[in-house]
Amino acid sequence: MSTEELTRAYRGMVLIRRFEERTGQLYGMGLIGGFCHLYIGQEAVVTGVQMALKPGDKVVTSYRDHGHMLAAGMEARGVMAELTGRATGYSRGKGGSMHMFSRKENFYGGHGIVGAQVSIGIGLAFANRYRGSDEVSVAYFGEGASNQGQVFESFNIAALQKLPCIFVIENNRYGMGTSVERSSASRDLFRNGEPWGIPGLQVDGMDVEAVHDAARQAVAHCRAGGGPFLLEMTTYRYRGHSMSDPAKYRTRDEVDQMRREKDAIERVRHALLGQGVEEQALKTIDDEIKHIVADAAAFAQSSPEPDPSELWTDILVEA
Repeated sequence: MSTEELTRAYRGMVLIRRFEERTGQLYGMGLIGGFCHLYIGQEAVVTGVQMALKPGDKVVTSYRDHGHMLAAGMEARGVMAELTGRATGYSRGKGGSMHMFSRKENFYGGHGIVGAQVSIGIGLAFANRYRGSDEVSVAYFGEGASNQGQVFESFNIAALQKLPCIFVIENNRYGMGTSVERSSASRDLFRNGEPWGIPGLQVDGMDVEAVHDAARQAVAHCRAGGGPFLLEMTTYRYRGHSMSDPAKYRTRDEVDQMRREKDAIERVRHALLGQGVEEQALKTIDDEIKHIVADAAAFAQSSPEPDPSELWTDILVEA
């Protein structure tokens, strides 16, 4: 990646990290309710993949979705407002952490049903092909969802129809509190599409350059009519599965070692400094991000809650 691209990646990852840190603070203050799954540690995955896409490409993901929204171009203000249940949020305060959408940015939601978004992803890919465009769809899901029946059904349909869908497994090692070694007989998840002839790559998901390179290969394959592609991103979440998870199934030393040796943001920071980017330039980016996140939090807290009449909108009523 060029210095300009690496700088963009650095900015995008820092935005996700600082946004999620502030989200955790607001949750602890009781300003965010319900389920809340943070993306801290996994920033390189969505950043590298999204940088390989073009306007019009579609994205759908699971409940660990705030980072994907920001990487797709959704505004920090709107995302934070939705998290805090305010009328100015992307779902007008009714969706919360797991149910936000943006047709403008082609973001088709975070979904709480494990693996459900994968079927939606191939539907988006079918729509792209039906309309005669070269646009692709990306379906993100975790290793805990990778053995769901609907995932394999989606693989089959996508391969049968040669749909332009990129399946991205974010393998952060722990599905809720169970390690992948204890839950999956398949250890090389990038091979899970082989019975259907779906090519796959295993990628260091803590290295945004490696992620971006693999994503470009997958996108080129799909745009050329080659059908679906599977990417397994080996990554790591620093926080628990959700805000209510104390993560006692792993040691503090394990988490600290990952932060010291593999942190994606620090890796890019060192790379940029090695390319001659001034420390002050990175500090300017850091300060800008802090302002954006602080502004988003202030905007959310000052926004009104939904009017009670919203209880009766966006629902299907049978005649």
